[in-house]
Amino acid sequence: MAQSIFAKLIAQTLNLSVDAVGNTLALLEEGCTIPFISRYRKERTGALDEVQIAAINDENERLKEIAKRKETVVKTITDQEKMTPELEKRIADCWDATELEDIYLPFKPRRRTRAQVAREAGLEPLAQLILLQREQNIEQAARRFVSGDSVATTAAAIKGAQDIIAETISEDERSRQQLRGSYRRTAIISSKVVKSKQDTDEAAKYSDYFDWREPLKRCSSHRLLAMRRGEAEGILRISIDPIDDDECIERLQRQWVRGWNVESGRRKDTCQQLVAEAAEDAYKRLLKPSIETEFNNLSKEQADDEAIRVFAENLRQLLLGAPLGQKRVMGIDPGFRTGCKVVCLDEQGNLLHHEAIFPHPPVNRRMHAMMHVQQMISDYHIEAIAIGNGTASRETRSFIEETVAAPLSSPEGDTIVHTQKTNEAPSGAVGGALRSVSIFVVSEDGASVYSASKVARDEFPDEDVTVRGAVSIGRRLMDPLAELVKIDPKSIGVGQYQHDVDQGKLKHQLDQTVESCVNMVGVNLNTASSHLLQYVSGLGPALAKNIVDYRREHGAFTSRAQLKKVPRLGPAAYQQCAGFLRIPGAKNPLDNSAVHPESYDIVEQMAKDQGCTVKDLIGQKDLRARVNIKMYAKGDVGLPTLTDIMHELEKPGRDPREQIEEFEFDSRVQTMDDLEEGMILPGIVTNITNFGAFVDIGVHQDGLVHISQMANRRIAHPTDVVKLHQHVTVKVLEVDHRRHRISLSMKL
Repeated sequence: MAQSIFAKLIAQTLNLSVDAVGNTLALLEEGCTIPFISRYRKERTGALDEVQIAAINDENERLKEIAKRKETVVKTITDQEKMTPELEKRIADCWDATELEDIYLPFKPRRRTRAQVAREAGLEPLAQLILLQREQNIEQAARRFVSGDSVATTAAAIKGAQDIIAETISEDERSRQQLRGSYRRTAIISSKVVKSKQDTDEAAKYSDYFDWREPLKRCSSHRLLAMRRGEAEGILRISIDPIDDDECIERLQRQWVRGWNVESGRRKDTCQQLVAEAAEDAYKRLLKPSIETEFNNLSKEQADDEAIRVFAENLRQLLLGAPLGQKRVMGIDPGFRTGCKVVCLDEQGNLLHHEAIFPHPPVNRRMHAMMHVQQMISDYHIEAIAIGNGTASRETRSFIEETVAAPLSSPEGDTIVHTQKTNEAPSGAVGGALRSVSIFVVSEDGASVYSASKVARDEFPDEDVTVRGAVSIGRRLMDPLAELVKIDPKSIGVGQYQHDVDQGKLKHQLDQTVESCVNMVGVNLNTASSHLLQYVSGLGPALAKNIVDYRREHGAFTSRAQLKKVPRLGPAAYQQCAGFLRIPGAKNPLDNSAVHPESYDIVEQMAKDQGCTVKDLIGQKDLRARVNIKMYAKGDVGLPTLTDIMHELEKPGRDPREQIEEFEFDSRVQTMDDLEEGMILPGIVTNITNFGAFVDIGVHQDGLVHISQMANRRIAHPTDVVKLHQHVTVKVLEVDHRRHRISLSMKL
């Protein structure tokens, strides 16, 4: 029953078919994952994509929370013996959290208020008498309620009655909705600097908000979160107020004072005057603080949602960054005083060798380092070099370029550089091979977090953090997705105020994003780490570990069907995960494709009908062209699934990611001091926000291209123009050395 109600409500909210939403909810209740539903159950969902299915899931969870809250509300009101059939129906029909809390407010247990004290003193009838606004001599009526210490005078009785009226007004749904409407239309958010902090260095970054004021409905998420961070650090004071308090009070008085107008509101010794005063008190003391808190929370929640959305999109682009592929890679974590840590990795990312070199000041063993790097390239058949983009990155790249181009030589002695071979690799003559080595600069955001993590300790228990960090840099070049899933997304450096937003929501969204990316690309069953496998649909940490343990004990998987032998991996988990796992070189070529095992019989029938094998069908375009997919539609298998199968047979196991490109910074600039206004420079987009994109131009401080400087036309969002890690050309507009800010433009 609840599911059908939820389906109708969600369909209405998201503007989707009720049947599609109902079927999706049923699949989610069965334990199906979002990637599995969107990929393999298109007939049941009407081909909804992952974003729509995730939205259905989120709405479903929200409605479940409201349903749970309604149970509490009903129980509390029933226990107070105040439940009526009309009230019960209102609660049953209500699916808006704010409206539900408004209904519940008069019955909600609370601390002892002024109104509660007045009620205990027996002043409720007097309050009702005043609210009726018919009594001509309220002073005389109030004398009946004077009773010793609790109500000593008629003035005290009237004041207590006004307290009850003020609370009644503040708890009234119409009053609250009216004030919410004023806040929605006219609320102003303002920010002021705390005078004692104005001239401090930590306050400089908030200087834009020292005296800031704008309509709340126009305040962007990044500005609101920046102000909130400044408030949390004790530098700013933030307030949200309607544009006109007097107008809000007047509206309340018009609602509650019988025959109210400005003149009647000023008359003395009348019930109308007393109600008007109570309405003003209700606004200033109760309603305004309550609604301001509500809009504080609401605006923060909306800003959080937008920041999380931006972060998730950046993370998606980062995880789906172009991979180099399975090549032998040298990873370098650059440094000056402590030297550069160098690691050599095989095609699967296994550590073959590591050592430290010191080509830069203060040690300056440049020739010695050059000979060692040349020897490592030769001995381990290195095909590409990944250099971290942190301290000494530019200098290390110049050194490596010089090393690759220099005549080959052999190092003599090993007294300065410590060398340790962890796994022998065949060595041989290099000839001119050094010149063909590709060089890439790789983001090292989060590498230090990974190197100190349990995942890294488990992988390399005998190595120190510097070796682990260099390995992470090298592996990121080979396959960003496989390496970055090991790092807490908040540490990867592509967020917008990610530490200021709701951490539960952030984790939920980022986990969904990682799961989506992993399953979109697919995972090599025989090389994937347990950390990567845990994000595969239907798996988790325990099953991922069992797969790796089974692989270690029995050798490489030769078919997807072998997964059924993995301990605790039952039919349900197999159904969810099998289509996303790849086995290159498997006997059945479909095991290296996105075709689900439940559809193998369809492909085999297609091949049989064409008089060929499945391998022939995959390899020969003319055979596939002769297949009429409509012939194979039956039961739950319709044209959407059959179309996906044909696309997959065309390029089985295709990696959807783009090809990697080499990049080089401008040699004229090394630090901010080298920058001049008007310079045209190459750069790499490192982060995208709602207000623009940050670009690395090789000076150890990213510059900002504001959204207004991104194109010679109006754009809705920076992602309309750029994507993460895109190579761009920018012009230097301004360099602010005090605040370490660089303003750039893409309008050349």
